[in-house]
Amino acid sequence: MRFQGPIYRPPSEADSLLVQATVGCPHNKCTFCMVYKNGPPYTVRPTKEIVEDLEAAAQQYGSQVRSLFLPAGNSLAMPAEALAEVCQTARQLFPVLERITVYGSAASVLAKGEAGLSKLAGSGLSRVHIGLESGCDRVLRRIRKGAGRTQQIQAGALLRACGIENHTYVMLGIGGRELSREHAKDTATAVNAIQPDCLRIRTFLPKVNTPLLEQVEQGQFAMVTPHEALEELKRLVANIEVETRIASDHYTNYLNVEGRLPQDRLRLMALIDTGLARDASSFRPVYVGTQ
Repeated sequence: MRFQGPIYRPPSEADSLLVQATVGCPHNKCTFCMVYKNGPPYTVRPTKEIVEDLEAAAQQYGSQVRSLFLPAGNSLAMPAEALAEVCQTARQLFPVLERITVYGSAASVLAKGEAGLSKLAGSGLSRVHIGLESGCDRVLRRIRKGAGRTQQIQAGALLRACGIENHTYVMLGIGGRELSREHAKDTATAVNAIQPDCLRIRTFLPKVNTPLLEQVEQGQFAMVTPHEALEELKRLVANIEVETRIASDHYTNYLNVEGRLPQDRLRLMALIDTGLARDASSFRPVYVGTQ
């Protein structure tokens, strides 16, 4: 098993086998993300090496592997033929494998198109973790996300049409105090259009070596308070109408809000209200993250 550069995976992939298919991130311009700012550059590992690592893992863990996650920043961006071969090989090597998952982006989804995504779904790709962050175009431009609201919605429709699960991420506070209400409102309507299988909540925390930290330190970006972040979350929960699962599986969040929408809406809003009633000093302080 060979790994290069930072290896990140979603908390929901904690029990997954990790086999690296790509290195780095092909976009690497998001102002809030520190992971690959110092490299390594984005590359696709040779398919032969990925298969060798899968075979080595199969010899040791073959009968136990139920989920496989392919790091790093955007393995969906690798050529469809190569990723399909990796998925097919994994399905052959691991007899009880239930899920193959990657990080992706709206741009990589759209670049694959329906033909490429259908091929990947047929080869065994089950789920894509994709960062929406915000449904507000003003926010998306400021954080240099690389895809606007329309592209994010189109990508969601493609994943849905091809039968690949879409786990969409939104980030509370990423619009700062200036765009907080607009961010929450537009994100809710974008989620309604995307119809993700799961909505995963994150809360913005400035990270070292990022342009957004510089903006915070220079007074160009005003961080939301814990209560303002929870107000954003409450607006999301109140205005998301599509059926989806909501998960707060991250250390950055102020509350653990888990359930299904719309059926759990009243319970979740009541839970958020308990957080809004707490003193601000009871929440974690804002600090500069290093990972």
